[in-house]
This record gives sequence, structure tokens and C-alpha cells, in this order.
Amino acid sequence: MCLGIPGEVIGIVDPQEHLARVAVSGVHRTISARLLADDPVQVGDWVLVHVGFAMSKIDAREAELTLDQIRKLGQPYVEEMDAFSQTEIV
Repeated sequence: MCLGIPGEVIGIVDPQEHLARVAVSGVHRTISARLLADDPVQVGDWVLVHVGFAMSKIDAREAELTLDQIRKLGQPYVEEMDAFSQTEIV
């Protein structure tokens, strides 16, 4: 299963290439924010991450609610976090 997981932008790795560092449930990964180039991400933004790409910006409340619901999925959440922790855009 591939889920969109909320992540908080904790750093801008390469603004020219639209690479950002996000934190998702304690896991830090570099992702592509190129799809949001018209409204560039900034540190502190929350984004919905899917297969290494920031798909959209979301607010902190939506991120919290979404993470809560995803955690309730149990095993699919564990599998998604395992996959997320093993991949990174460089």
C-alpha cells in the first residue's frame, strides 16, 4: 500500500533542485518538492509526501489528524514507515 504521509519540512537541502528535508514520525528524509515549485516549501511547512514527492501543502491540524488516522491502520502504517525510512532522493 502506498500512503500519503504528512511530513514537516525541517530543512531546505537544495533550493535550485527543490529538495527539502522532512521529518515523518521521527524519520528524516530528503524529498523532492518540485511539484510545489509555484509555492515553494519553507522550514515549518507541512506537506503530504507520497513516493518521495511533496504532493501538497497541508496545515498542522490536518497533518495531525491524518497521522492519527494512518497510525490506526496498524500494519500498513508500519510497512509504509519501513519503506519511507529505506528510501531517499539524493
